[in-house]
Amino acid sequence: MFIGETISLFVALSWTVTALFAEVASKRMGSLPLNVVRMVMSLSLLAVTLWLVMGQPWPRFADGSTWLWLLLSGVVGYVIGDYCLMQGYIYIGSRFGQLFMTLSAPTAAIMGRLLIGEQMRPMAIVGMCITLTGIGMSILSKRQTPDPSSPHAPQFKLKLPRRGIFYAAMAGICQGFGLVLSKTGLEHYDAALAAAGLDNHSALPDALIPMPLYISIPFAATMIRAAMGLVGFTLLLFLFNKDAVDKLRHAVRDRKAMWCVFGATVFGPFVGVSMSLLATMYTSTGIAQTLFALTPILIIAPAAILFHQRVTPREILGAVISVAGVSLFFL
Repeated sequence: MFIGETISLFVALSWTVTALFAEVASKRMGSLPLNVVRMVMSLSLLAVTLWLVMGQPWPRFADGSTWLWLLLSGVVGYVIGDYCLMQGYIYIGSRFGQLFMTLSAPTAAIMGRLLIGEQMRPMAIVGMCITLTGIGMSILSKRQTPDPSSPHAPQFKLKLPRRGIFYAAMAGICQGFGLVLSKTGLEHYDAALAAAGLDNHSALPDALIPMPLYISIPFAATMIRAAMGLVGFTLLLFLFNKDAVDKLRHAVRDRKAMWCVFGATVFGPFVGVSMSLLATMYTSTGIAQTLFALTPILIIAPAAILFHQRVTPREILGAVISVAGVSLFFL
């Protein structure tokens, strides 16, 4: 039936839209105010959703182990990963930022093997090399003229700021690691449901819109992660900015930025992340990450149209090669 694979493709589309909204918002208000506002919006949407489908506006039946693993996932995937991603958008834009998110697949494969015993075949080494080659093709350009004072200097140079590359690469690594932590948290959530006499196909009778728990639990898990994200981003905002309150006040007064934050929230933490957790319940972490990684290809055309970016054939080929390399991890 390919349920997990279909959901994963939808997630890739959702994250494409998220990236476009987030690039505009991050450049207008900065990454930390953006993420604080985004987490508040996300928690509000998730609370309403859980109240409708689970009868209470918070994650029901989640035990201590579930909270621990999902909070850890929130630290890695949201606080560190999303901060780095939004910073990357500021320096290199959403198109290149999403290209580096292909690093999440090898990270998910490696951490899935180390933490939860998922299989990683030898072809993964080849896939890693191809993925890195694709990224390299997109971010490197050949020097037009050699430097006579340094004849042994590299023939290629970076087209992007090093700081942007660092932030985007860290975002990709943290997303892959965070997804594995989330999957572990969901396994503990399933155990907590079983201890309460429920299974994934049960529906809660006191919910306004009773739905099977396999649909509602990913939203509950996302709420735990988002709660950690809000705490972490708020602490970072006040730690790094003496005028944190003024920054937040300025951010919420920017109507265009706020609409973009709302769009990034709906398609990101609310729909995209929740659906990504649901996808891992129906397919392996690696296959899900492979399909999530299509975003760098899907984003090329809208980024070129909306932001008037010049896209070279080399960059398109690099994105395709990078995604193709990701797929080899899980053949």
